[in-house]
Amino acid sequence: MDGFNTFEKQDRVLVGMSGGVDSSVTVRILQEQGFAVQGAVIRFSPAHDAAVAAARDAARSLGVEVHVIDAAEAFDREVVTPFCRSYCEGRTPNPCILCNPAVKFRLLAEKADELGIPYLATGHYARIERCDDGVCRLHTAESVARDQSYMLYRLGRDILERLVLPLGEFEKSDVRDIARDIELNCADTPDSMEICFIPDGDYSAYIRARGLTPKQGRFIGPDGEDLGPHLGVDHYTVGQRKGLGLSAGRPLFVREICPDGNIRLAESGGEFNRRISVDSVVTPDGLALPDGEYLVKIRSAARPTPCVVRSTDGLLAVDFPEPVRAPAPGQSAVFYRDGYVMGGGMILSAE
Repeated sequence: MDGFNTFEKQDRVLVGMSGGVDSSVTVRILQEQGFAVQGAVIRFSPAHDAAVAAARDAARSLGVEVHVIDAAEAFDREVVTPFCRSYCEGRTPNPCILCNPAVKFRLLAEKADELGIPYLATGHYARIERCDDGVCRLHTAESVARDQSYMLYRLGRDILERLVLPLGEFEKSDVRDIARDIELNCADTPDSMEICFIPDGDYSAYIRARGLTPKQGRFIGPDGEDLGPHLGVDHYTVGQRKGLGLSAGRPLFVREICPDGNIRLAESGGEFNRRISVDSVVTPDGLALPDGEYLVKIRSAARPTPCVVRSTDGLLAVDFPEPVRAPAPGQSAVFYRDGYVMGGGMILSAE
């Protein structure tokens, strides 16, 4: 498999900028490689006004033109509303995975087309390579700790074939060193750890402020005992131990959030599962994911773990030789071989 580094000098590239250190250094790397660079910053919501200002500041420092794309309506429709509804049903969605194909990269591609720019770039830590079958696939980053291939797995072939990811070869410390060397204001800005449109991290308050009512129910103990009412399914996720508000005299975990709103708890060890079902599967080549052995990540920060995949009734049944902890419905399962993203889908249920 050959590296997907066939761009000619002075090719034009549109860089998705956020004002942060990663996208800003991406601009500088591409400039030094001879690209003609322009930037674009997406205003997803009023919570992103500071990011727009920071991107403009970085663009001035780097000497590039930056375009502002207003995506508030599309972002609310494609990301925020599904996110809130999923939480109200007891699922744990990842909004970035929803946003990347439906909003962020789609709008970047549309702006690039409008400007006559052939290539796109972002500051994600991942790599893209064209494989022997001619398909461009995501590959894990050089930095294991920073790898973001999981977050990009739903990007289609149309995006992957024009996407440049310079940071796939770098460690974060190297990126910050570059930013300091060129005196960028964002060089030491901390990484954001919260969902971008809920900066205070209070998901429940945000969801309820939109007029939604999450499912209510009761805690059901490991032996089927009724342990009393909970605060609403939006306060919990599978695998959670802290913040349950229970005095059970023993550590208990959320094992399952049931369709009726009840939450089943388990003692330590009971939150592990040997099988998950996965739907909404996508692959880089648009074909069905072949049955067989893979490594799979069941959340962005999880370590890849061996699994066996087989198709059944329109879903993927994913079996684990060793049980995995707390696979959460609504999160994604992303399948790898030799570091390449072969496909992925949404976790529907765990057994």
